[in-house]
Amino acid sequence: MTIAIATSGLTKYYGSSPGIIDLDLEVRVGEVYGFIGPNGAGKSTTIRTLLNFLFPSEGSGTVLGLDIIKDTLEIRRRVGYLPGDLSMYDAMTAREFLIYFANLRSCDCTKTMASLADRFQLDLDRKIKDYSTGNRQKVGIVNAFMHQPELLILDEPTSGLDPLMQQEFQELINEIRSEGRTVFLSSHILPEVDRVADRVGIVRDSRLIAVDTVEAFKAKAHSTLSIQFASAIDEALFSGLEGVKDTEVRNGGTVLAVTVSGSLDGVIKEAANHDVVSISTRDSELEEVFLSYYSGDVDAS
Repeated sequence: MTIAIATSGLTKYYGSSPGIIDLDLEVRVGEVYGFIGPNGAGKSTTIRTLLNFLFPSEGSGTVLGLDIIKDTLEIRRRVGYLPGDLSMYDAMTAREFLIYFANLRSCDCTKTMASLADRFQLDLDRKIKDYSTGNRQKVGIVNAFMHQPELLILDEPTSGLDPLMQQEFQELINEIRSEGRTVFLSSHILPEVDRVADRVGIVRDSRLIAVDTVEAFKAKAHSTLSIQFASAIDEALFSGLEGVKDTEVRNGGTVLAVTVSGSLDGVIKEAANHDVVSISTRDSELEEVFLSYYSGDVDAS
């Protein structure tokens, strides 16, 4: 099996309101797939439909080669799931809660549970009701990972975690990948997606609008150059060059700000034909590229 998650035309409506529309999704075995988009775009709806917490309005899907409707119990046995709206039994200690779920899975998870709790600095013998938001999230992480599932489906997994624990979580994800297991990760923390994901799918307005590798998204990032010349420069010399998206002259025409997509070669060569005083550059962050999809500031192509 090479595909961990596959959907065809998967659609979910809440009455007349769309949750997700015509989703064709493919997550490969062994990869970390980042699933991102603004609030209400359909991320959690997709996850809940994959796990049959919601019944699809149309379309079909498989998880680990199993039908999302017919094989629900087997899917849930083999998947580690962390919901975005985590609910727990507050009167239990974390240990009692985790043992309860280990028993449901008929799994002796004692060693892995203890190892993960130690890793995330989680006291297992406190009542869940006494935990901070971050510690409650740690319980959810341990619960999702402790039975060593072949596929992890994680909805906002680092919500409430401090930066050190976020870093620990990212290291754990990289270890999971190195073992050949698969992660489907929905997250609002775009730098986190940048650091751990192999491919990213972007949803907006209930539709999957872009899928690519992190490297390919980075290649779409723009660079902004600020070039100061000894005398006024003709902006038109640069505005028609390949890859140039925007130009602006300042300081009486002696400073040129130019935004470039792709190679800077043409701009640098043209600048070299003139008396340059200084040059500085700033690359767009991957977060800016993702946010441009969120807001619709990219061409349909």
